[in-house]
Amino acid sequence: MIYQHSSSSTSIRTLRAQAAAAGSAAPNQALPTKQASISDNSNDKLANSADALPIAEQVKIPKQTPIQDGGKMTLHEKLAYQFPYDVEGKFPAYIWQTWKYTPASGDFGEEFRPAEASWSEKHPGFVHEVITDADALHLMRYLYAGVPEVLKAYEAMPVPILKADFFRYLILFARGGIYSDIDTHALKSAIDWIPPNVPHSTVGLVIGVEADPDRPDWANWYSRRIQFCQWTIQSKAGHPVLRDIVAKITTETLRRQRAGTLNEKDDNVVEWTGPAIWTDTIFDYFNNPQHYTILPGQGNITWEDFTGMKAPKKVGDTIVLPITSFSPGQKTMGSEEIDHPMAYVQHYFEGKSLGEWWADKMRESNAGL
Repeated sequence: MIYQHSSSSTSIRTLRAQAAAAGSAAPNQALPTKQASISDNSNDKLANSADALPIAEQVKIPKQTPIQDGGKMTLHEKLAYQFPYDVEGKFPAYIWQTWKYTPASGDFGEEFRPAEASWSEKHPGFVHEVITDADALHLMRYLYAGVPEVLKAYEAMPVPILKADFFRYLILFARGGIYSDIDTHALKSAIDWIPPNVPHSTVGLVIGVEADPDRPDWANWYSRRIQFCQWTIQSKAGHPVLRDIVAKITTETLRRQRAGTLNEKDDNVVEWTGPAIWTDTIFDYFNNPQHYTILPGQGNITWEDFTGMKAPKKVGDTIVLPITSFSPGQKTMGSEEIDHPMAYVQHYFEGKSLGEWWADKMRESNAGL
C-alpha cells in the first residue's frame, strides 16, 4: 500500500494525537544518493525515460543529531530538526483544506459541499480535515511550539489570505499529505498522480503547472512565465521545498514586523506568500547545489523545461504534473477537458475562468492589503 491510512475521525483533538504518533513512527532515514533527472513520457526536447537525462546527483541529507544548543541553531536547522525528511517513507494519508466554517456547520456554503465531499469519496480511509481560522491557530501553536519564530510570523500576518497561504505550507511541512483549496473537486485518487513506473520511495513532492502563458503580455496576467500551482500540493513531511518556503516567509514577515511595514498598502501577496514565491522556491530547490550536484555540461533548470508539457516530469524527488492535471477544462494554455486521463483535480476559480480569476487576484494584490 502506498499511503499510510489512518482513522477517518474528523476531531481536531484526535487528529493531533494521530499526527503526533505519525510523526514519531517513521525513523529519520537519510535520503539515499541517487541520480536526479528530468524525464517525461512525451516526445518533446526532454528525455523519454527516467534515467536518460541525468542532470544532478542528489546530495544525502544527514541524519538527525541531538540538539546541543537550540539558541545557536539557524531557522533552517531548527525546522530540519523538528520535522526531518524521509523520502523513502510513505505519503501520509491526510487531506487538508481550510474554510471559514466546517462542513458540520449550517453556514458552510452549499456550493462547496459536492467538491469537499469528493475528496473523501476518492480517498476512503484518509483523515480529511476542513480547518477553520480558529482551529488553524491552535494547530499551529501545537505543531510549531519548538520553532517560535514561525509561530510569531504566522500570528503577525495582518490579513487572512496571508495566513491561508502560509498554513498550507506549514501543515504539509509538519505532517505531510495533500492540501487542496475548498473550491477544488477531486476527479481521481492521489494514488494515480504518480506515474506507475516511478517508485513512490523516490518521490517526496507532487506539484502541478498552474500557468504556462505563451503570449507577449503574460506578465500582465501572471507573476511568472511558468507558474506552479499551490491550490493543490502533495508532499511528505519535512520536504526541503516546504522548509525553504516556511523559512523565507517567516524571515520576510518578521523583517516587515521589525520595520513596522506589515500593514502597508502596497504589498503584493502573490510575491509574499502566494504562487510567485512558491514557484521561485521550487526552482531554487531544483538548482540548489546543497541538494543537487549539477553535472558538467548541464545548465540550470528553467521555465523552458516545463512549457508545453503534456506528461509528468520527474526532477529528483519531485513529480511535476502538466497543467491539465490540476487545472483541466480551462481551454487555454494547453489545458485539456476534465475527462482527460491526466485530469486529477478541478479548480472552480470562484466560478470564473482561469484568466479572469488570476486577473482579479493580481488586481487585488497590486491594490495592496
